[in-house]
Amino acid sequence: MKLVTFLHNGQERIGAVTGGGRVLDFHAGDKRLAVDMLTLIRRQDALMPLARALAAEAPASAFLEVGQVTFLAPVPRPVSMRDGYAFRQHVATARRNRGLEMIPEFDLFPVTYFTNHQAVAGPGPVEVLDHHLRRLDYELEVAAVLGRPLKNATLAQADEAIFGFMVMNDWSARHLQMEEMKLSLGPCKGKDFATSLGPWLVTCDELPLEPTPQGRVLRARMTASVNGRLLSDGEAASMNWTFAQILQRTSYGVQMHPGEVVGSGTVGTGCLLELNGSKVTDDLWLKDGDFVVMEVQGLGRLENTVTRAEGIDLPPELVALGPRSPLP
Repeated sequence: MKLVTFLHNGQERIGAVTGGGRVLDFHAGDKRLAVDMLTLIRRQDALMPLARALAAEAPASAFLEVGQVTFLAPVPRPVSMRDGYAFRQHVATARRNRGLEMIPEFDLFPVTYFTNHQAVAGPGPVEVLDHHLRRLDYELEVAAVLGRPLKNATLAQADEAIFGFMVMNDWSARHLQMEEMKLSLGPCKGKDFATSLGPWLVTCDELPLEPTPQGRVLRARMTASVNGRLLSDGEAASMNWTFAQILQRTSYGVQMHPGEVVGSGTVGTGCLLELNGSKVTDDLWLKDGDFVVMEVQGLGRLENTVTRAEGIDLPPELVALGPRSPLP
């Protein structure tokens, strides 16, 4: 199923996008499904059969036209959100563009970092401030949503725990990121302002997942365009680490919960940092008003507009590149 979270008449509801392009409102069709997306995921054994039965025989009154709703992120309040680093092409190119050799540890184990699960956006405007717009970038990714508790998982257990997948745009303020990464503590202000998810959360049974000894592989073309210009074109199956491998390591010694989101990392060619080349020119960085579209085969089309918001900016001494004098 293509599951969605949406606003209708000011109320947040969940449902599914049907083959005809309409939205099935679960609340209107079956009051037992009048829940949020996290509850649906947590109680999937009881609720997903009801949702599938409703989709097969829903009354006409349960359907809405797309123009009647505002789509939110399918999982607007994830339990947590991690992002991976699974595409070698992206890692190697981005490092080379920063004058760095490929890191050999990439081939030893998959890694993730925590990003801000309270700054999730869906389709539509994404608000940024002036310092975000200094080398603002998109990152074209696939995200997995955990549907089962997981700890010290095998590859098979990790695969079975995945509820579904969706498109993910890991917005990146490269100016801020380049500053803070010098401190070897991981990205923070360069990443924490927004992550777009959507338009749908697609359940695993609807996707062409190919079994391999390392875990299931999603075969899907991934593209990104800015203002109608195709810039990124990759393949989800080119991940050097599967989601099962990522979750196996992530769950080592850690209790993971339904509703956690884990991104793949950026597909090769999937960001402007790669495409700008070794000089990191300003030619392709995103600007206020830019229309960014990401499409992943089977997962839908995620559309966002960069929107400059008014706000108090950081003082210059806290953002300027270069050495600092010690604070008093």
